[in-house]
Amino acid sequence: MKNYSRVLTVAGSDSGGGAGIQADLKTFSALGCYGMSVITALTAQNTVTVTGIYPVPPEFIALQMDAVLTDIGADAVKIGMLHSPEVIRTVAECLQRYSCSTIVLDPVMVTRSGDKLLQDDAVQALKDHLFPMATVITPNLAEASVLLGRDVRERSQMIAACRDLAALGCDRVFLKGGALADSTSVDLLYDRLSGEILELESPRVDTRNSHGTGCTTSSAIAACLAKGMALPAAVREAKKYIDGALQGGAEVRIGAGHGPVHHFHKWWSVEGKSG
Repeated sequence: MKNYSRVLTVAGSDSGGGAGIQADLKTFSALGCYGMSVITALTAQNTVTVTGIYPVPPEFIALQMDAVLTDIGADAVKIGMLHSPEVIRTVAECLQRYSCSTIVLDPVMVTRSGDKLLQDDAVQALKDHLFPMATVITPNLAEASVLLGRDVRERSQMIAACRDLAALGCDRVFLKGGALADSTSVDLLYDRLSGEILELESPRVDTRNSHGTGCTTSSAIAACLAKGMALPAAVREAKKYIDGALQGGAEVRIGAGHGPVHHFHKWWSVEGKSG
């Protein structure tokens, strides 16, 4: 019998299709995995803004997780938007109940347009309940700033930020530096247990289409872990994948704001269309 590499995303839905579970499922498929989803919230959003958020009750989130994990199971779990302390506790309890051991936690807090996706009192709940369970956390610079209570904006601040983030409860931190005002994109993987720091650098892609890069990167890491890769190899492959997705969708016009990356850049290219 053959088996899929199974990846579960626990996250919010993006009606515009560029981020959230939509980006996660596209990424899983592009990287050869079977994707499943637990929806934590519905968002009404497009490339410009978020116009509404409809939270899913914790009880129904638990039902979704029970349905998937009692039958199909998961080789890795990616966690995205969890809007409240109650939802965070519910997800943590389910992960413990089903002994999920490979967890990529993306602490989603705000959209690129500045809309808040996480309640203020949920930040501490993330640290208390999910950081200790996670294989790796994948904050960007803005999220690292919120978690640490100080600005993390410069490349020179990233190593110290990784160490301090790891001290919050998760031994491995993948800090995404896509918001740096540099000509290159720099991400760091820090392992508190070994003290090793892996620096991944690539030329910055000049594009407006960067919506969903964080979701996509963390999902790519989860997919690679599900396929049996060690974490350093997984983040290298994820970095390669997101760079290709940014390049593949760089010249596409979709929506009036920040469009999505091209998740299937390896499989098909975007053709020019008039009108």
